[in-house]
Amino acid sequence: MNDGYDAGYGDGGPYELVGYDEYGRPVYRQAADQGTQQAQHHDPYGQQGQQGQQTQQGYGYDPYATGGHQQPGYDPYGNGGGYGYDPYATGGHQQPAYDPYGQGAHPDGTGQQPRVTEQTAYIPEQPGSAPERTAHIPRQARPPDDGGSAPEYRTEQFAFVEEPDGDSEDVIDWLKFTENRTERREEARRRARSRIIALTVVLALVVAGGVGYLWYAGKLPGLSASDADTGTTAAGAQKRDVLVVHLHDTENGGTSTALLVDNATTEQGTTVLLPNSLALTAEDGTTTTLAKSVEDDGSEGTRTALDTVLGTDIEGTWRLDTPFLLTLVDLVGNIEVDTDTDVPDPDAGKKGGPPLVKKGKGQTLSGKMAVAYATHRAPGEAQDAQLERFGQVLHGVLRKMTSDPDAATVTVQTLGQIIEPPLTDADLGAFLAGLSDLAKGGDHRTELLPVEEDGTLTAEASDGVVKDVLGGTAKSPDRDAAVTVSVRNATGDEDDTEKARVVLLNGGFTFLEGGTAGSAEATSEVVYADPAEKENATEVAKTLGLPADAVTKGKISGNARVAVVLGQDYDPGS
Repeated sequence: MNDGYDAGYGDGGPYELVGYDEYGRPVYRQAADQGTQQAQHHDPYGQQGQQGQQTQQGYGYDPYATGGHQQPGYDPYGNGGGYGYDPYATGGHQQPAYDPYGQGAHPDGTGQQPRVTEQTAYIPEQPGSAPERTAHIPRQARPPDDGGSAPEYRTEQFAFVEEPDGDSEDVIDWLKFTENRTERREEARRRARSRIIALTVVLALVVAGGVGYLWYAGKLPGLSASDADTGTTAAGAQKRDVLVVHLHDTENGGTSTALLVDNATTEQGTTVLLPNSLALTAEDGTTTTLAKSVEDDGSEGTRTALDTVLGTDIEGTWRLDTPFLLTLVDLVGNIEVDTDTDVPDPDAGKKGGPPLVKKGKGQTLSGKMAVAYATHRAPGEAQDAQLERFGQVLHGVLRKMTSDPDAATVTVQTLGQIIEPPLTDADLGAFLAGLSDLAKGGDHRTELLPVEEDGTLTAEASDGVVKDVLGGTAKSPDRDAAVTVSVRNATGDEDDTEKARVVLLNGGFTFLEGGTAGSAEATSEVVYADPAEKENATEVAKTLGLPADAVTKGKISGNARVAVVLGQDYDPGS
């Protein structure tokens, strides 16, 4: 880019640095013709006198000059066509003003700048310099007519400025903060991993210790050969809830007992029917029957005796009288049962009429019909048949019961019966709701506990129902602890044998079947062989309702300690 000096003053010789102005910018001059250059000197105040025709340009005028040619003045406003205005000038020619851009016209109108022999160059600062400039390069005027060669720069002409580093400390502090925060996070992660590893080790030690204790105590499930083969959980290690329910027939007398079992491990519900002839150990240590225990020892005593015989843990007793059973069936909206016999209407009496309950599948039973069916026992029929009907009614009730514990509790409370402690309304409602859910899903069954004639548990009962369903161990009372009574029926009525068996079992005696006589006998006999058994024989006669003079001393066959022959004078209802 050409400046003002390049436009009209480019004919001279080489440039020389003559100094710096008040702003630190370099000032150059062009050597004059030989003979005149050496005579010239620099006048910083611009007061050099006239040396013929002035050839120097770029200096201000002398206000004190009174004659001759005035030096061109600097007009910052550009007035006067590029010439300085001298108010004191009285004559002569005005010198052209300093034009740094070389755009002023010559006073003679030719548009040519006068040739000078000495020139001072002023290089203005480049406009639009960026803030990030780090070096200031002075602008130089190109020598005139130097053949187009580029100016030459030297190292000392550059002034380098270092960038401010005021923010460097902030950057370092931020880096340190970021590094410290990252280190803290890594340290927190390491501590968390260490805690997890330690916790895992502790849990592993606890589990190993618990398994070791169970193994040492012989309580670890799955160690038996059968469990190892089948992969099932041992019966004793399963979680069960067990309740005993006693149905009291308030019209005809007698009781029926069942165990309600909810196995949470196998998700299986079971109703276990207990025959009244089941031998139990009474509170005083004597042998009794289930029916006798319910009447004499009550709910708590019977529950304790059952736990002893069956090796289970019964949590509570639900006494269900027949009026409450009737109301319960009506509350759930009737039940459906596959009945096995016709049941007469008890209100019809001897007049006969159609049966209250008809035999058939899917019979709908109301409350009254359900009670009649659950307590029905035909003449000469074993008590087990009636007990199984009771189990059918219980199963039908569970299927119609609500599965919601709160709603089931409301149903129990609506019955208005008093629940015996420690059982509560809420406990019974939640228990029945759980069994109802299993019954609706087909996971509920009914089983009869098999017992011997003397009331002791059979091997089938010990290995099946007691162990698998109840998770207990059978422990029947010692047969030698009870008086064994052999009964031979000579009444002519086969049902009298069963009636005598029930009475003797309820009295705490062990019953032995003695067969049936070929012909009827008029009187009954109670015989003992050992004089020490006379008192026991007298007690047997009293239990059967026989007179005291029926007791005699004689011979006894078999293992019985007392032998009985039932004659026609025997009255089962006495």
